[in-house]
Amino acid sequence: MHEVNELLDVDDPAWPLLLQELSGADIPVEVLPGDAETGRASLLQLQVSARSYLGGIVLNCGGLVVDSGWLRIFGSPPDTNAQGLPGLAEVNAMPSTFDPAWRPAAGLVVAHDVLGGVFALNGGSPREAGRPGEPGEILYFAPDALAWEALGAGHSAWLSWILSGGLQEFYGGLRWAGWRTEVSALTGRQGLSFFPPLWSAEGRQDLLATSRRAVPMGELLGLSRDSCLQFDDADPGFLGVA
Repeated sequence: MHEVNELLDVDDPAWPLLLQELSGADIPVEVLPGDAETGRASLLQLQVSARSYLGGIVLNCGGLVVDSGWLRIFGSPPDTNAQGLPGLAEVNAMPSTFDPAWRPAAGLVVAHDVLGGVFALNGGSPREAGRPGEPGEILYFAPDALAWEALGAGHSAWLSWILSGGLQEFYGGLRWAGWRTEVSALTGRQGLSFFPPLWSAEGRQDLLATSRRAVPMGELLGLSRDSCLQFDDADPGFLGVA
């Protein structure tokens, strides 16, 4: 186990490099103010160093609001941020005080999208958790497929891909005219519920024929999990607290 100062005091912290990438991003990204104490506590609990992009985000900001809020990458916001973006510690139900025995059950949830999609960093035993991919690989829980998909990249490469415009192709068929205005009106704790659902034949066939409403993200994640259990009898596991 590493003490927090060991995780902080590194010769090549990732944050300055990440700020350079953020300044040259091909899509709009808002860097939210963070809470230093929460950041240090999360770094210690995760046992990741400031040398990693994950450590840099957790330590230095309250999160990243990407593409007008379509994607929310979690950091360490102040406790007063009740209506804004939740923090990585809250989303992953991390203990309030350091617990050396705590580990993310199947993987660490690092981001949610407005559709109820979940990006998670694979844990050490994906097969035991019933998930695809390799340890340390980013997975995506797709709300239009109700399944986890391995993305073939670690956290840093995934984040660089996002900042270079990867989301446009990734969500190609799931965006509609005027989506940016609709999404930007949501809070960091809301997503969009579709009817017919995105996973249904009707929803997949014609996105423009669906109706949408803003709902709490926790409700959206719960609907996805219930649908998995109802139709496939397969529990997708932890999707994050929201």
